[in-house]
Amino acid sequence: MPQPGRILISQAELQARTAELGADLARDLGHERPILVGVLQGAFLFMADLIRATAIELTTDFIGVASYAGGKSSGQVRIVSDLSVSIEGRHVVVVEDIVDTGLTLTYLKRSLEARHPRSLRVCVLVDKIERRTVDVPLDYVGFAIPNVFVVGYGFDYDGLYRNLPYVACVKRRPCYNQAA
Repeated sequence: MPQPGRILISQAELQARTAELGADLARDLGHERPILVGVLQGAFLFMADLIRATAIELTTDFIGVASYAGGKSSGQVRIVSDLSVSIEGRHVVVVEDIVDTGLTLTYLKRSLEARHPRSLRVCVLVDKIERRTVDVPLDYVGFAIPNVFVVGYGFDYDGLYRNLPYVACVKRRPCYNQAA
């Protein structure tokens, strides 16, 4: 079983950047009462901190999608847990933990756009842009990281390590092209 390796994003960096993203959302959507839609399971810690950092009236909901199994992308995206409220006519911000190929987010955006929100924006904690195979616009980005597998702060390996207060790469893979 892989173990957490080099810390890529510290707890302090996560807190500071999340506060900045919350301020950006408040500035851009302050009078809109948006609904923030967290993508389960990875985004729940980030979303909890983000909504506390967003000093406006907002509501929340969650949607579950699956595309990974055993640390590898299955290539198939499916909704495993749907929203509990309608987003029709609402300003929606999708809160995602990570975007790598862009396939999952593209699927999710298409699905949510079909529900006719007034606007749809994306706030992502981590962007692995070098893995992108589909161009998907991101409105708010926390951090860009290299193509390494990460755990902590909601990111997992087979359900483990979500509870780490930082983001680290796993030891079974190189971190910044160096052994961890």
